[in-house]
Amino acid sequence: MKRSLNPLTVRKPFGHYNHGLIMPARGELLVTSGQLGIRPDETVPDSIEDQAVICFEAIAAILEEAEMSFADVVRIAGFVTRREDFAPYMAVRDRYTREPRPVSTLLIVSGFTRPEFKVEVEVTALRS
Repeated sequence: MKRSLNPLTVRKPFGHYNHGLIMPARGELLVTSGQLGIRPDETVPDSIEDQAVICFEAIAAILEEAEMSFADVVRIAGFVTRREDFAPYMAVRDRYTREPRPVSTLLIVSGFTRPEFKVEVEVTALRS
């Protein structure tokens, strides 16, 4: 069972995530590659929200193939190209996660492999 770590001596998280998680030592570990906001038909929506949904749906498919779910995700790393995309990205992220929330990192990057990409997401999951 996951256990959240949010010490009172550390500023509370900025969003719906935990500063740390204690995990059981046994299980299967899944690490995904970064998923971009591109559909299987090669189309890329313009909005950060739509791209983020595509990222999280791709991760959901990877988790499902591993016989896991977002309940098994222990770490999320998100990358966006603009500071103003933080809130829409986090709103999408929060639709996919539940308590105890995974740990989360969100970075602003200068860009991705193609200029139309606005967000990339990768996760680490552990099934115990």
